[in-house]
Amino acid sequence: MKIQSKLAKNLLTRYFVSLTVMVLPMIVVPLIMKYFARFRIWYDGDPTYELLKVIETILYPSIIIYGLGAWIILTTYFIKKALGYLDETIQTTNQLVTEPERPIHLSANLMDVEHEMNEIRERNLLNQRAAKEAEQRKNDLIVYLAHDLRTPLTSVIGYLTLLREEPDLSTELRARYTSIALEKAERLEQLIGEFFEITRFNLTTMTLDKEKVDISVMLEQLSYEFLPVMQEKQLTWELALQKELYCALDPEKMERAFDNLIRNAINYSEEKSVLHLSLTQIDAHIRIQLTNTGKTIPKEKLTRIFEPFYCVDTARQSATGGTGLGLPITKEMIDLHGGTIYAESENNKIVFTILLDVIQKTRNEVKIIPCFFI
Repeated sequence: MKIQSKLAKNLLTRYFVSLTVMVLPMIVVPLIMKYFARFRIWYDGDPTYELLKVIETILYPSIIIYGLGAWIILTTYFIKKALGYLDETIQTTNQLVTEPERPIHLSANLMDVEHEMNEIRERNLLNQRAAKEAEQRKNDLIVYLAHDLRTPLTSVIGYLTLLREEPDLSTELRARYTSIALEKAERLEQLIGEFFEITRFNLTTMTLDKEKVDISVMLEQLSYEFLPVMQEKQLTWELALQKELYCALDPEKMERAFDNLIRNAINYSEEKSVLHLSLTQIDAHIRIQLTNTGKTIPKEKLTRIFEPFYCVDTARQSATGGTGLGLPITKEMIDLHGGTIYAESENNKIVFTILLDVIQKTRNEVKIIPCFFI
């Protein structure tokens, strides 16, 4: 059995050394005396000879009794010591629950255990703080959404009531009120969708149904689908897509990931700017880069944009209709496919980079080459 704990190794070493020190002299000394006694001529009546005969008679029983006694005493001592360490550790474990903020202090022999438990304590504190922050962000978001739900609903009811109670309205005014009511209803539908998005993100375990997909075709199609949305801010595409690059992926989930990413870039792009989308194969993996022009994201915020419910610009959260789930869902989709995603930002440019496995064709088979992220 391999013993990995330094404390266990230390206790066992001390135990066997102590047992050896106590028992070995009792065995070695009489044997040495017996050996040297052979070189002397003994006579009957010699007191020393008589004493040695008595000792020889009781030597082996004495060694057995002494060794057994030493073993019992040492074993009891070290078991008590080990139980003391265990009791001290258990008390400290209770402290992790009752007083997690207070550092753990153990006896000198438990220094390694103390260090490990303090690391666990600090990790738990960080996880608890992160969970509380995420929960608070989610609760705040739900409050904002609930408020936003009531606003368009009130408008829809108001305009529909007006249309019902004023049958003599002109065709132009009726069309205008109907258009406003429809716009508010669409906004209401979007907000309800956001609630379902939050529920799915918290409760759903996603699985993949992979198939061979030409990712260049997927990205080109998505870029065209967003043209009407981009026209509202007079945005344009600059595409650099290498053709016939194949990945093993779930088309529906990967399309959703790209959709969230592109939608995020559009929402936070400056008007009349250009979105750059590139697709290239680098060694054994595919690199997808989406670049938009917008406010530079500080580094301390850049590391958190993939956290659930986190929004870089809370002032624009309601205006863009964002829940802070788009990028986290995108990252989860990419991770499920064995890829990676990261963001960079400087000089009013935001660049999202995705790395995925590439499928390379051979004569007789299609082989998936693992991706080594750099």
